[in-house]
Amino acid sequence: MNHNVILTCAVTGAGDTTAKHPGVPVTPKQIAEACIEAAKAGASVAHIHVRDPETGGISHDLAHFREVMERVREADTDIVMNITAGGGGDWIPDANDPTRGGPGSDIQTPAERHAPVAELLPELCTLDCGSLNFGDMVYINPADWLREHARLVQAAGVKPELECFDLGHVWFARQLQEEGLIDGDPLYQLCLGIPWGAEADTETMTTMRNKLPVNANWAAFGIGRHQMPMVAQAMLLGGHARVGLEDNLYLDKGVLASNGQLVEKAASIINHLGGRVMTPAETRAHLKLRHPATGQTMEGDA
Repeated sequence: MNHNVILTCAVTGAGDTTAKHPGVPVTPKQIAEACIEAAKAGASVAHIHVRDPETGGISHDLAHFREVMERVREADTDIVMNITAGGGGDWIPDANDPTRGGPGSDIQTPAERHAPVAELLPELCTLDCGSLNFGDMVYINPADWLREHARLVQAAGVKPELECFDLGHVWFARQLQEEGLIDGDPLYQLCLGIPWGAEADTETMTTMRNKLPVNANWAAFGIGRHQMPMVAQAMLLGGHARVGLEDNLYLDKGVLASNGQLVEKAASIINHLGGRVMTPAETRAHLKLRHPATGQTMEGDA
C-alpha cells in the first residue's frame, strides 16, 4: 500500500461535458480558478486542458494555456502544473468518404501538440502512449508520432506522464524507455473505464501495474462512478490517484460536484485508509521535477 499519495485534479478536460454541468470550467480564468480551488482543497497536481471560451469546445490556443499558467503561478496557493499534450488526435471518419475525417475530427502533429509545453515549460505534461477506440471515435497516436513527441518532451526537460488506456500502451511506454526517450524514473497514469480501453476494475489495474518497470512511479483513475473506488484501489496497490471534472461530474448520485469537492472526497478516502496526500513541494521532490521558479530539479523524497 502507498501511504504518501500524489493526488492529481484534472479540472476540465476536452469532452462534451459543459452541457451536462454548468460548473465545468471553460474560460482560462475559470480553469485557473479551478486549479487554485483544487490546490486549496489539497491536490498535489492540476492537470489542464483549455477550451474555446465562446463554445466550450476543444481548443489548442497557446494564449489560453499561457493565461491559465500565469494566473495559477501568480496565486498564493502552490500546485504542480501538468499540461495536456494529448489533444489533436480525434478521428471520426466522414460518413460519405471514410478516408477523410468528418465533423468533430481534430488532428495535430506531434510538434503542434507539444507547442504549449515547449513555450510554457510546466513541471509535467501528458504523453498518451497509443491509439484507441475512444467511445465512438478513434484516438490516433501512431508509434512514430509518439517517438517524435517523446523526443520533443525530453529536449524541453519536462517530465512526461505516460498515459496508458490499454495494456499495449504500457508495453509501448516501456519501449520508449528502452530506447532512451524517457529520462529518470518514468511516471505512468493508468486510465481506466474509457470505452473501449482498459476496464475500471481491480483485475485490470493489477495487471497493468504488474507490467510496469520496476523503477516506475504510477497513478490511476477511473471515470464516472468508478472514480472514487479507483482512488482507493490505486492507493492499496501502491500507486497514486487522480480525480476531477474531466473524468467525473458527480459527487454522489445525481449531485453535481466541484473540483474542490472531488479532491476533498478523495483526500478523505486516502486519510481513512491510513495515508496522506503529498504537498506540491513533496511531489516535486519525489518525482524530481524542475521547479517552476528556479528551473532547478528538485531532489529528495517524501
